[in-house]
Amino acid sequence: MRPRSITQRKTLNGVVTLIAGSAAVFGLCMLVWILYTVVSRGIGAINWDFFTQLPKPPGMSGGGVANAILGTVMITAAATIIGVPIGMMAGIYLSEFGQESKFANTVRFVANIMMGAPSIVIGVFAYTIIVLRFGFSGYAGAIALAIIMLPIVTRTTEDILKLVPNTLRESALALGAPEHKMIFEVVFRAAKSGLVTGVMLAVARVSGETAPLLFTAVNSKFWNWLMVGETGNLTVTINDYAKSAFNDQNTMAWGASLLITAGVLFLNITARLISRDRKAKR
Repeated sequence: MRPRSITQRKTLNGVVTLIAGSAAVFGLCMLVWILYTVVSRGIGAINWDFFTQLPKPPGMSGGGVANAILGTVMITAAATIIGVPIGMMAGIYLSEFGQESKFANTVRFVANIMMGAPSIVIGVFAYTIIVLRFGFSGYAGAIALAIIMLPIVTRTTEDILKLVPNTLRESALALGAPEHKMIFEVVFRAAKSGLVTGVMLAVARVSGETAPLLFTAVNSKFWNWLMVGETGNLTVTINDYAKSAFNDQNTMAWGASLLITAGVLFLNITARLISRDRKAKR
């Protein structure tokens, strides 16, 4: 094959740059369009009652989604408490102990598969293992979300810990520190901001999940402080209200969508700022 001339290379580079730039602009336009639609349609539902009142019966105006907000916060918090420690322990094993062993490679392979698994599959799994035995509950929803978080936290923890220089590990061990103290007091401290970023991204990932909760927590129009039985949550509320024939509930669905979008954006922006601060300190 004849080598390309300088003019041909420049032309090809310009075409590829134009295509890549156009794709980036298209994606940005879609994001702006989505945000504009959610904000313009949902802002009308945001008021004091929206955050403090229970849902009204279909056809009645007013009310809010306070129980769904509470349920989402409790389910997400429970999922974080379950998924993050297990994911971090698995990440520590892969980074500090497993390395290139066959078992560690198997764990990495399974984690990669789980990261790409459809969330509805996780929901069906939780329904089969938990709901059929113990019934619908917020705890079943939390476990389903924790399963989604687990591989994300595992791989993030492994990748972040591998960025910590080995000289820090060797120095701590040379000074007589036990291995567990070296990991938790030296390596973890050096990787703290990266680990926090990974956890926040995992929380943002599950905050807007609907499918797992459709099979586990379902929904409720009442307060449920114990998460026993059907538990209200924003994502399933959006799913129910968006299909409603009543305009008030459609507006509530847009308001709840705006609330979740704002929460996810906040978590992602915060994670970005923490990550940028970590890079600046290097």
